[in-house]
Amino acid sequence: MPTLQDVRDARERVQGHIVLTPCTRTLVFDDLIPSSLFFKFENLHRTGSFKERGALNRLLTLSPEERERGVITASAGNHAQAVAFHARQLGIPATVLMPETTPLVKVSNTRRHGAEVILHGQRFSEAIEESRRLEKERNLVMVHAFDDPMIVAGQGTIALEILEQTPEVDTVVVPVGGGGLISGIALTLKALKPSVRVVGVEVEAAPSAHRSLDAGRIVQVETGETLADGIAVKAPGAVTFPLLQRYVDDLVLVGEEEIARAILLLLEREKSMVEGAGAAGLAALVSDRIPVAAGETVVAVLCGGNIDVNILSRIIDRGMVDDGRMARLVVTVRDRPGSLARLTGLVAGQGANVLEVAHQRAFADISVGDVEIVMHLETRGREHVEEIIRLLREDGTRVREAVRPFRTPSVSI
Repeated sequence: MPTLQDVRDARERVQGHIVLTPCTRTLVFDDLIPSSLFFKFENLHRTGSFKERGALNRLLTLSPEERERGVITASAGNHAQAVAFHARQLGIPATVLMPETTPLVKVSNTRRHGAEVILHGQRFSEAIEESRRLEKERNLVMVHAFDDPMIVAGQGTIALEILEQTPEVDTVVVPVGGGGLISGIALTLKALKPSVRVVGVEVEAAPSAHRSLDAGRIVQVETGETLADGIAVKAPGAVTFPLLQRYVDDLVLVGEEEIARAILLLLEREKSMVEGAGAAGLAALVSDRIPVAAGETVVAVLCGGNIDVNILSRIIDRGMVDDGRMARLVVTVRDRPGSLARLTGLVAGQGANVLEVAHQRAFADISVGDVEIVMHLETRGREHVEEIIRLLREDGTRVREAVRPFRTPSVSI
């Protein structure tokens, strides 16, 4: 099992080779969270996540013979990029197994860093199995994503920095996948400041640590599709699970909508781009999954920022729909010249921007003399949408808002 001394040794090794990430107080969530909230910006590493710490520490402990043979790993993306980047810096050949569902940005970045990338399977567990086979077949050295004492020790360096940057810390909130990150942080915090509460956050689609802790043994779960692909792990590791049992005070679950909302909140309020796993801590805090008191100092670890831009675009669009800043109105008017011009004039008069207009005749439940117009609008929010609908109805226009496709906890940005 890794120890506090291992963490201190890891810091000596990696210091100067990785970014010293900031841990700063945020003021933009005071209306949602009563405590003093700090973010540890692990998304600011060169490869976009905390994984550089453990990966580099492990690589630096390899013998000359092991470096010559080369390394192999399996990863959903962040650990892959970290291994690839630092292996190239050290002149070590690297092979990376990634699930076929890995976001394109993570695959392309890993290849760009010089590693041989092999896509295999739909789940992280399948990629791990294939990496174990190739490890033996090619005589490579495994650099596990989380289940390795040197990996855990490397991640624990985050806690050393938190205690230096925010010595008044009361609670640290950490995303949980295989357990390497929270294990390293928790064992370090409990050794140096036992009063600190360590709370893990898992995604509902992959509650492996939660189920394992409940059962008192390592339990494998089937993971579902999730925005937090970086923490979608079938089971905690043999190294990490005892550390979870011993040092983690609480573990909570968050859903997909809560994670999506947290991503959008961080982007718009904090001006920080994070991936699903990175937003898990804020998602739990905003949705009151973690009780915090006024005056309490809370540090949430933003563990990564490698999000696929296509997913980010969808989150932004759906979040704007939920906030009422984008709306879809279905309006029925007489099918005659000037009807559309009058309609758009009324909407424009209310300060809304018309993004798209579509006519429906044959497939709409209307009389033959009418036309159904679907309008996509950009508005100032929910009250603005309701005001537009009220104005149109007062004008004698039949109008309804199309069903919004995305529902999240009521949180205004």
